[in-house]
Amino acid sequence: MTIHIGAKPGEIADTVLLPGDPYRAKWAAETFLDNPRCINQVRGMLGYTGTWRGHSVTIHGSGMGMPSLSIYANELIRDFGAQTLIRIGSCGAMQPQVGLRDVILAQTASSISTPSRGIFRELNFAPCADFALLSAAHKAAQDKGVTTHVGGIYSSDVFYDERPDLNEQLTRHGVLAVEMEAAELYNLAARHNRRALAVLTVSDHLLTGKALPSSEREQSFGDMVEIALTAAFS
Repeated sequence: MTIHIGAKPGEIADTVLLPGDPYRAKWAAETFLDNPRCINQVRGMLGYTGTWRGHSVTIHGSGMGMPSLSIYANELIRDFGAQTLIRIGSCGAMQPQVGLRDVILAQTASSISTPSRGIFRELNFAPCADFALLSAAHKAAQDKGVTTHVGGIYSSDVFYDERPDLNEQLTRHGVLAVEMEAAELYNLAARHNRRALAVLTVSDHLLTGKALPSSEREQSFGDMVEIALTAAFS
């Protein structure tokens, strides 16, 4: 048990999927895991542990933004021994060839700042995904016939962005999408020698203004969860 995670010793699996929304964690656990049981409710941040094809898996909410994710990822790694952490979440596309419902596998994650900035100081550290996870996720997505893009993303500090100039440069430099958590997850994984990956579903598009209706999101998010689980145990 930690300040933010009320799980008992042994209740967190080595493999943890991290959706931002705690209710998406509940949905994913009840949909994809056998015998899921709630192992955390502290501050309303739900976490569940069950099995997938015989493998123990925890699906735990991480909250919105890098500071929130940093709290949960730190405690999962340091106090519960999590070895593989995969973010599953939504993102906004920044390239014309990327469509709604597509899956993005974040090879790298750029940011203006992260909670790890205080450690790196003047260094612009370039956090990246675990290659074995990335490769396995790409194969899983291809096997499912899901349109998938691999490349760099941008982890933003803010949701209501007012930097069209920055977005223009990110698009110009081939950044696939924007979200709010992956860069810090990759930093922590590198620091603690853990495996990490972000598997993201495109829910809206910054260039076209299109957005995926909530009624159509579940199936797309389901593909993302299955890709993440398959990659974790490949």
